[in-house]
Amino acid sequence: MALNKQPYRGTRDFFPKSKRVQDYLFSVMTKTAESFGYESYEGPLLEEVDLYLAKSGEELINEQIYSFTDRGERHVAIRPEMTPTVARMVAQVHRESSKPLRWFSIPRMMRYEKPQRGRMREFWQLNCDIFGAPGRTGEVEILQVAIELFENYGATNKHFEIVLNDRAIVDAVFKRMMKADEKQTYRLYKIADKSKKVNEEAVKKMVAEVGLTPEAENIFYSYLQLKTFADVDSFLKKHNENEIADAFAEFIKLTDANGLNEYLVYDPSIVRGLDYYTGIVFEMFDKHPDNRRALCGGGAFANLLQIFNEDPLPGVGFGLGDVTLEDFLTVHGLLPNLDNPTNDVLVTFQEDNGLEASMNLAKAMRKKGLKVVTSLEALKFKKVFPTAEKKGVKFVTLMGSDEMAKGEIQLKNLATKEQHTFKITDLEEMLKIMKA
Repeated sequence: MALNKQPYRGTRDFFPKSKRVQDYLFSVMTKTAESFGYESYEGPLLEEVDLYLAKSGEELINEQIYSFTDRGERHVAIRPEMTPTVARMVAQVHRESSKPLRWFSIPRMMRYEKPQRGRMREFWQLNCDIFGAPGRTGEVEILQVAIELFENYGATNKHFEIVLNDRAIVDAVFKRMMKADEKQTYRLYKIADKSKKVNEEAVKKMVAEVGLTPEAENIFYSYLQLKTFADVDSFLKKHNENEIADAFAEFIKLTDANGLNEYLVYDPSIVRGLDYYTGIVFEMFDKHPDNRRALCGGGAFANLLQIFNEDPLPGVGFGLGDVTLEDFLTVHGLLPNLDNPTNDVLVTFQEDNGLEASMNLAKAMRKKGLKVVTSLEALKFKKVFPTAEKKGVKFVTLMGSDEMAKGEIQLKNLATKEQHTFKITDLEEMLKIMKA
């Protein structure tokens, strides 16, 4: 029986065209992160499952990780997310490191999920994290990184928005205003997360099953109606949560001073499922009606290092998957044309005895930093330009019998159609034309 030529379900083959797209996505990610002073890091593909048991959500552990027992009887998993790994790494070095730490990575990860639009089992994800920033400045900067990244792809506030909340607000509402116990609080988080995905009757049914007092239920429904930052401020102060209100107002003041508020929207249903968030939580949403979905998400965490018996270190970060990003850029027409490779010159020869001379010329050009494709066989004149188009070159060299006899080549600019004759040894003069 013949082997299956298709990749494992939920993974992708990256042929040259699709790899060019991925390389473009990653290059903009890298340039943006580095423009803020973030340093690149990487971690292992495998981690001990205990790392995720300590700090990731139930759904991730029970349903989504690829795990196995290795030959040394260790229970390990292919990484499904990067935050526990970066926390483990920061725990090793933060004491002797200058703060804040600004790190980013674009790792490959796997989750056992149903493949669908915007979601694959194998994916790459940009992770940007800042550790040890004073006050709420790290939260503001990480939002700025996310927004500028999308702006660098050509997007504006017409294309996306960031909906956010603060886990400190959510805890104040559930635990202090509503006096919910731990089990009830857990269920309320789930209901808040689902509240905009189901109808009002479904929400009421779920709330009724939690076992709250009538007063607590009313507070919960009032909370779900909050729409603006001003609404949040009034609601918190009405319930004497002035400290939380002032802290959130200071955060919004900082985002406004950095020109971010045109992208920001308050949303009480944004609570983020992972268990380690303690501050700002946010998700970026596509505004296109054909792709109305979350693009990336993140938030602030204060206690992530405590599982390693380290003192609390405030951190904030976000993750952006390559699949959702590519869908976003495609639906908005923001993805550049990457159908063909980008090379500088196609070196051709038209007579069988021209191979050696053409290969020597190509070698000399490469040493000057050019990307050079050689024809490797005598190429009839009528095939030169269709071949050049497929190779994505800007220039073509031609070397027929006349040029061979004189030790010359023809250099043609495919965009302007200009053609020049050079001695084959006169590389510097060719470069002046090619780099003009």
